Amino acid sequence: MSKIFPEVIKNLPEADIPLDGITAFLSQGDQHQIIFMEFEKDVDLPEHEHESQYGIVLEGKIELTIDGVKNTFVKGDRYYIPSGVKHFGKIFAGYADMTFFNEKDRYSKK
Repeated sequence: MSKIFPEVIKNLPEADIPLDGITAFLSQGDQHQIIFMEFEKDVDLPEHEHESQYGIVLEGKIELTIDGVKNTFVKGDRYYIPSGVKHFGKIFAGYADMTFFNEKDRYSKK
């Protein structure tokens, strides 16, 4: 599916993320993960929380409600979710991003 990411990214292990219509590649660090994600379908994200997260939108649109504040992010935007802050949202088909998770085991390899 990946149209946005070059081979060097597509050669990374796929991340096991329990969402329909996602392709995600995992770069694993000692204390963090970086995930390169693409969505071919709309996805509703239920409310949840985890360690801090920083994302850069590469394509498409995502709506995130972070700590009660709704935002829409599009190509070129950045977002930050502090550790332990509840958030939920909607990811639209065609969305792609690069996301840093400040936890080494957020996702496992497929």
